[in-house]
Amino acid sequence: MMEKLNASSEGYFILLGFSKWPQLEVILFVVILIFYLMTLIGNLFIIMLSYLDSCLHTPMYFFLSNLSFLDLCYTTSSIPQLLVNLWGPKKTISYAGCIVQLYFVLALGTTECVLLMVMSYDRYAAVCKPLHYTVLMHPRLCQSLALASWVSGFTNSALHSLFILWVPLCGHYQVDHFFCEVPALLKLSCVDTHFNELTLMFTSSIFALIPLFLILTSYCAIARAVLKMQSITRLQKVFGTCGSHLMVVSLFFIPALFIYLQPSTENSQEQGKFIALFYTVVTPSLNPLIYTLRNKDVRGAVRRLMERE
Repeated sequence: MMEKLNASSEGYFILLGFSKWPQLEVILFVVILIFYLMTLIGNLFIIMLSYLDSCLHTPMYFFLSNLSFLDLCYTTSSIPQLLVNLWGPKKTISYAGCIVQLYFVLALGTTECVLLMVMSYDRYAAVCKPLHYTVLMHPRLCQSLALASWVSGFTNSALHSLFILWVPLCGHYQVDHFFCEVPALLKLSCVDTHFNELTLMFTSSIFALIPLFLILTSYCAIARAVLKMQSITRLQKVFGTCGSHLMVVSLFFIPALFIYLQPSTENSQEQGKFIALFYTVVTPSLNPLIYTLRNKDVRGAVRRLMERE
């Protein structure tokens, strides 16, 4: 019996993904590949530009570079495997590969929640405490906040990954998703997973709802400060930088909350796949566009770089 329970540890999983719609798989492959290439190019562009141009050596672009690197890792942790599964008849992933993918997807997703909260604090300090901004957001603090975001994400993921390793999976191999995630793997167990589900709910509240609450609190304070501004130029700059961050926050949190707050049914499971596809594929590709379009700092950095060349 124990051999059957631990059969998956020496075998593989089948990622069902979008196999219910085989006619869509070729279209999805092309669309996802385009967005993935956009993600790679756009985020690498932001990282390189922030590194090469000294005028962009500011807290905002330091955190933005972290977000771009995070998005590169986040998409790469699941999209190449999805493209392989969409292209060929086999939709398998090894047990070890599944656990590694689960670890990195959860770690990077959690890190993004915390990093977006940190970025909102940076915008709050820039708008509401402009005279003390350089003192508040000194380089060592920025590095510590970024490091704390990464460490908290990977620590949280390590906890859930270990719990998954201890859960017997009863020899079932079909994962009803396009990547390995904790809820989908818990459904394969034939033992009580109530503790795992409670732990997941508790940590999700800490790393998703609390950051979202603090982000909204920061923007309430920013909104009050904006209403008091007299300078049109400064007002436009605030709307430019804060509006970009708020749009990125909306694209990340709204789909994720929609998935986890809707009741679990067969239809919601299928809808959840497409919503997860949106924030896994589309959102990381849009982030560079959101932050660079109509951004005078970025346009100036590109112009200086081209003149230098």
